[in-house]
This record gives sequence, C-alpha cells and structure tokens, in this order.
Amino acid sequence: MAAVVLVHGLYHRPEHFAVVAERLRTAGTHVVVPELHRGSLLADTAAVQAAVGSLHEPPIVLGHSYGGSVITGLRGAGHLVYLAAFVLDVGESAASLGGASPQLQDAINPEPDGSTSLRPDRAVDTLYGDCPEPLAAWAVGLLRAQAPGCGRGVPERHSWKHTPSTYVVCGQDRAIDPVLQRKMASRCTDVREWQTGHSPFVGQPDLIFELLQELLAANIPRSRDEGVTTTR
Repeated sequence: MAAVVLVHGLYHRPEHFAVVAERLRTAGTHVVVPELHRGSLLADTAAVQAAVGSLHEPPIVLGHSYGGSVITGLRGAGHLVYLAAFVLDVGESAASLGGASPQLQDAINPEPDGSTSLRPDRAVDTLYGDCPEPLAAWAVGLLRAQAPGCGRGVPERHSWKHTPSTYVVCGQDRAIDPVLQRKMASRCTDVREWQTGHSPFVGQPDLIFELLQELLAANIPRSRDEGVTTTR
C-alpha cells in the first residue's frame, strides 16, 4: 500500500491534518501523522524517522512550516513535500533563515516555564486568516505550547540533496514570508505556488489531497538508496 507521512509544524498537532488524512485513507493510502513536540529538532526528527522506518515502502513525506526542518533530516523517504516549509542547508536553522514573520513573532506569548504559546486572537489572523471562521476557531483551539529552541535546531543531514522534492509556496502566507519561501523552493526539484495562507490543510484540504494523489500516481521511485542524487 502506498504511504504518506504528514508532519505538522510548531504549535500544531496531528489533528490539524485530520481532513487530509481521512481523505487519503478513504482513497486507499496508508497515512501516518507523527506527534512532534519532543523537545528539540533532533528528537522530532527521530520520531518521524521511526515512522518512516516502520513502513514497507519509502513514503511521500510532507512537512509543514517547521516540519520542513524535520523532514530535511530524514532517511528513506521516496519524495519530500515542503508546504510553506523550511528547506535547510548545512549549518542553517529556521531562525537563521529569517524564521517567523514579524506578525507571527507578535503572536508569540512567552510562558513561565520557558515554552511559548500563540495568542489565540493573533493566531487566527496569522495562521488561518483565509479560513472560514468556524474552521479557524477549531484550528486555534488545537494549538499547544512549544518547547524553546526548536526553530534554532540544525539538521544533521539534508535529504533534499538526495531525494526528489516538491515545494509549495503559499503566496498569501502571513507567518513565513513568501519571498523567503521562493528562495528555499529553488532548492527543490519542483515548485508549485498556491494563493493560500499558511495553513491550507485547514482551509483548502482538497489542494493537498490532490497534490499527494498526483505524486502517488506519478510512480515515484520506491528506493531507499541514499546514493541517488536528483538533478536540479
């Protein structure tokens, strides 16, 4: 069975991908949505690596936002999808590339234990500004506090150098500047641009479902050979 791994971003939960995951499963795809929030980029990457390693075939792995930093460090993916996500090179972190927009930074609320959370009223506009109000409220209600330092994490490897990849630029994004997204997208094999906000899996899940169906149907190479390098 074809497999897809969906990797959420900072403050998010697997449940944010619920509609996309359900549609893929109904279409006959095996879907895994790992929980991050393990305390560091390396720990988050290890959790997703365990999910990828448990599958019989190299999956399509989609990373959203900070989830791009996570999937960059993986081995064994068949195809990488960066959704408004960070594509990091040697020595880079999400923070060093510019990270959160000023609007997202303004939404961050420091917690007494050193973690951070997002102010609900500001998170709605920043993350889900193009979503219907009930969906935006649902998504904000799922957000959780985030351990410090994940955005400064540096991957130990750089899978996009060896694995075919697709970058989706979210052209109306208020959390990660689309200009920065386009620069990172140049590192990927293929680039798409959608006129959506930061979280199309909430407001326009059909776009993600259709992209993943397209990639699944494209007979993506099912190889775990780390020696294969794509041409860019």
